Amino acid sequence: SPRSAVPDPMRGLRSLLRCTAGAAAADLVLVLPAATALMFGTAELGYYFYCEHQVVKGVRDGARFASRQSFVGINCIGNAPSAIPADVELAIQEVTRTRQIPGGTARMPGWANADVAVTVTCPGTVINTGIYENEDNAPQVNLDARVAYPSLFDGMAVLDNTYFLNAEQQAAVMGI
Repeated sequence: SPRSAVPDPMRGLRSLLRCTAGAAAADLVLVLPAATALMFGTAELGYYFYCEHQVVKGVRDGARFASRQSFVGINCIGNAPSAIPADVELAIQEVTRTRQIPGGTARMPGWANADVAVTVTCPGTVINTGIYENEDNAPQVNLDARVAYPSLFDGMAVLDNTYFLNAEQQAAVMGI
């Protein structure tokens, strides 16, 4: 028949559009970048929260340790804060950073003692009752930590070492 001898240009296009060979590979190429970013981003964000928790927990432990120092080392003489002895300050920083007084492995990579600031303040109103009865005033120890975030993938994800983890805690010195 003369009609079948004439080529149909649409027939070739229809067969090309119906062809599914390689469709899975094309789908993978389209989805893989988003899936990879989601996977690494989730891991990085989870590690960020873990590190933040370590800093908060360390500062809380350090404040608890600092609150148990004697009034000889930390006090408010004449309602002015005393200077913290260097060995006491170092012990507070070590407990905050490593959980141990003589030092050890840091709770997270890159955390140094210099990242923990220890200060003493005295309340505006004089407190000299209870355990502070024979003291000039009730001293308060303040810990402030600012630690560079140690990126899990070295900055390949959104978070890198330009982000900092911050925590602060206060505790009244009990003179135990």
